[in-house]
Amino acid sequence: MTKAVIFDLDGLLIDSEVISLKMYQRIVQDYGQTLSMATYAQEYSGKSAVTNMQHLIERFDLPFNVDTGLKRALTLEKTFMQDGVELKPGARVLLQFLHRNHYSVALASSSIKSRALDILTSHDVAQYFDQFTFGPDVDRGKPYPDIFLMACAKLQQQPADCLVLEDSEAGIQAATSAKIPVICVPDMKRPNQPYADQATAIVPSLTDVITHLKSVR
Repeated sequence: MTKAVIFDLDGLLIDSEVISLKMYQRIVQDYGQTLSMATYAQEYSGKSAVTNMQHLIERFDLPFNVDTGLKRALTLEKTFMQDGVELKPGARVLLQFLHRNHYSVALASSSIKSRALDILTSHDVAQYFDQFTFGPDVDRGKPYPDIFLMACAKLQQQPADCLVLEDSEAGIQAATSAKIPVICVPDMKRPNQPYADQATAIVPSLTDVITHLKSVR
């Protein structure tokens, strides 16, 4: 029986992946190169900023180090997010359902703490979370299981009693490696094999997670 639900943030709770795509596209465009949405969704979605910047520099042979790239990315992200970033459809309804029905709730995001909490607080949903785990809290980011295993430990729950909600293949792989059931709510792309088969379910929106939880409780 599911006792706790662990949320990803970007692309799952908030509609931010398109901002990250634009951010990376601008960085490589400055050096006369292009990054497609398909490549971003396949190779960058769901992974930490450090991992992505390392990959970006290597793939496009960019003439700066990771720290410089991260500073540029942060500046671009702030510019692109000036108009705000929206919650994904059904996010608030699902969080309220979990609260009413006494599920434990955690966030396990590759993001940094200050950014994630600022976004959740701006939408008045931070109070629905019992625990938080962020990218810098673990040595290995997604697709490794570390962030989800730490979230389970903080919740004092066994992995089998938790449910992960993810939008990316890296997140599905991380949850599967942690032996935690995972529901995928796709954002930019539906997961390819073998990730699609690893998911307990693939649903179109967060409100469909409520239907799933009602059916198994």
